[in-house]
Amino acid sequence: MDDSGAILSHISSLKDMLDQIDEEIEANFQITREIESEIVKCGEIETSLAAKEAELTKILFMSQYEIIGLLSVVADSRKSVNILEKESDNLRTKKEEMLKRSNDKREWFTALCLEFQREIDGGNSDELVNLLTEKEILENEIRLLDEKIISLKNLMLAFEEEILEDIQNSNSERVTTLELW
Repeated sequence: MDDSGAILSHISSLKDMLDQIDEEIEANFQITREIESEIVKCGEIETSLAAKEAELTKILFMSQYEIIGLLSVVADSRKSVNILEKESDNLRTKKEEMLKRSNDKREWFTALCLEFQREIDGGNSDELVNLLTEKEILENEIRLLDEKIISLKNLMLAFEEEILEDIQNSNSERVTTLELW
């Protein structure tokens, strides 16, 4: 009987060891389930991040497209500004030429007036009327050219302000879009 008590005792200790191994296996299963759950969560996070990355890439390409478009607009605007500046310079040159002609004609007119005063006795009154009319015409041309130059300058300023406003609006939209992400 001693042997059967020892065997029972040994079986009991083996059963305890077997129960302990079963508990460890169950604990390992639990840890494995938790790891699998974490892997699923990581997969979901990875999928979400991939979707966000795709959306950000889309926004990046759209922004680059906008920037390229804006650069094109800026280049065209600069060309237009250069053309307008050249036209303005041409108008300024024409104005200066007209002023010079006007001054030359004024001097000529003054000389004629002095001559007229010397020859006060008669027949040059029609010539004086013609000279006065021509003087008025030249002064009107000068005034019209001044108005055109002012109008052109105002147009250029408005055009530049509009371009700057469009660029600022585009930049603020891009910043707002990026802040939303």
